[in-house]
Amino acid sequence: MRKVWMASGIGIGLCLSFVALLVVGTYSAAAGLMGGVGGRAVGLAKGAVPALYQPLVQKWGNLCPAINPALLAAQLYQESGWNPKAQSPAAAQGIAQFIPGTWAAHGVDGDKDGDRDVWDPADAIPSAASYDCELAGYVKKAPGDQTDNMLAAYNAGAYAVIKYGGVPPYRETQNYVKVIRTLEKSFARPVGRVEPSRQAAGAIYFAQQRLGTKYLWGGNGTPEQGGRFDCSGLTQAAYRTVDIELPRVANDQYNAGPHPSRDELLPGDLVFFSDDLTNSRAIRHVGLYVGGGYMINAPYTGAVIRFDKIDTPDYFGATRVTKDGAKALPTALPEG
Repeated sequence: MRKVWMASGIGIGLCLSFVALLVVGTYSAAAGLMGGVGGRAVGLAKGAVPALYQPLVQKWGNLCPAINPALLAAQLYQESGWNPKAQSPAAAQGIAQFIPGTWAAHGVDGDKDGDRDVWDPADAIPSAASYDCELAGYVKKAPGDQTDNMLAAYNAGAYAVIKYGGVPPYRETQNYVKVIRTLEKSFARPVGRVEPSRQAAGAIYFAQQRLGTKYLWGGNGTPEQGGRFDCSGLTQAAYRTVDIELPRVANDQYNAGPHPSRDELLPGDLVFFSDDLTNSRAIRHVGLYVGGGYMINAPYTGAVIRFDKIDTPDYFGATRVTKDGAKALPTALPEG
């Protein structure tokens, strides 16, 4: 829920043509970007990795050519959601979710304190990177992309990659490779412009129709709730209308695509707010950007869905939602 001191809404009295003007104007300015200039990730997106773990991920993510910090971050997020106390029903443990046998064989003393502790991220994160690089070495002669082959070996074993000459024809393995490579984009600091969204207009249209609706904590817009929403319930419902299923919680929605900078925002981007600007897991509010420095959002109890300015001290960053990005997000993380 957003703090009351945020910039106050400019009121439901604004006619919807205001949004239409902003949307048309901003998309016109972006028309030349549809072909977007691509580029290889050179760093981590702002706040995507919790500040406590960012130096470890940045250092160990460069351990070998098959990995990079964003890829390592994607794996750790997919495994545990950055929870160092996570434990799965299959006995996988810690932030990197090593099972005991794999840890015994591949765990390393990353912080050089004399022990190998699966529950200590200072050991577990280096061990995850080291294990990736070991697997990359096993399959280095297999045809195809070395990173894809490494991820396939992580999921299906190195023998399967060698046998099939690359990513094996297993649906689970192919999906794992796609998920991690997609999530990699949400942890990478973009190089060049982020391609505009093709579904944004539909999401904005949905949110426009809810202007003036009273806020409801936990609201999903159901008839039983009187069609009321909270912040992430509104953004989830808006993107559901364009066949993109976002997670329910704002801080998980942050990882549903790449992250444009403030001066590259386009209508339809999700914009996020937090008291901790170094950690996406601390995000507590989300809105739908409409252009001109404004968003549509469900701000807090007692308010209505309305326009608000995004340039406040708690502005965290933005996400350009993609269908693949949303599909790549974990649906269930192990509990701590």
